[in-house]
Amino acid sequence: MEDYIVRATAANANIRAFAAYTKETVETARKAHNTSPVMTAALGRLLTGAAMMGVMQKGEDDILTLQIKGGGPAKGLTVTADSKGRVKGYAVNPDVILPPNSKGKLDVGGALAPGFLTVIKDMGLKDPYVGEVMLQTGEVADDLTYYFVASEQVPSTVGLGVLMNKDNTVRQAGGFIIQLMPFAPEETIARLEENLKDVSSVTDLLEEGKTPEDILKHILKGFDVEFTDKIPTCFYCNCSKERFAKGLVSLGKKELKSLMDEGKDAEVNCSFCGKHYIYSPEELSELYRKL
Repeated sequence: MEDYIVRATAANANIRAFAAYTKETVETARKAHNTSPVMTAALGRLLTGAAMMGVMQKGEDDILTLQIKGGGPAKGLTVTADSKGRVKGYAVNPDVILPPNSKGKLDVGGALAPGFLTVIKDMGLKDPYVGEVMLQTGEVADDLTYYFVASEQVPSTVGLGVLMNKDNTVRQAGGFIIQLMPFAPEETIARLEENLKDVSSVTDLLEEGKTPEDILKHILKGFDVEFTDKIPTCFYCNCSKERFAKGLVSLGKKELKSLMDEGKDAEVNCSFCGKHYIYSPEELSELYRKL
């Protein structure tokens, strides 16, 4: 099954819902950053959440950034997503190793918390929207749930999961976001709360063979679910040698000349995808000349 996101409404549009399958997206990130199992789970959950939040954006060029700055050994995560389902991200400390938590699961909360979650929405305006909340558990899904309620005043439930194989590759990854629209009737709220009590973990549902559509039907049983969109999602980085050249130019003449005078190749690394770009002394000289 290829990675994708579905969008749906239910209960006469009083509920909007998203679900995603992101196994290859998370595996691509794991390979790019050589993350440990707990950091694969942490980064994978944030990538999945960001991908679904990204497609909520209305503008074609809107960019969403999620940042976690934590006091745990992971230090933090940064993920960006666009409205087309493309997402990228990295971990500050990708090789954290921790024992399992009290439930025998990968201890993502122990790796990240305490700390803060910052959501930045660049919608092409003069200033981006910035919302920040304190991490509630560090388990990512709990923190995004709290963000939606505290910062956007949208009652929401977020579920995210990453399951690893014994060889540390990604076995399953996905998630869902369920949101109540303003003025949802009390009976709708009560039924949804009851349904959510019966929902097991995201990875359990995926292991049962459920698709994103199946997951939403399961969570929203008893409601009239209408699927409105299916969007491919993937790990995608738009870095290039030309883009990084502009970054070198932005350093200014003094810094660029200092690099030139060393007479060595200059190497620039992309934090998001791990690619390396080499600039020869001749290329640096050409950039300097253009300045």
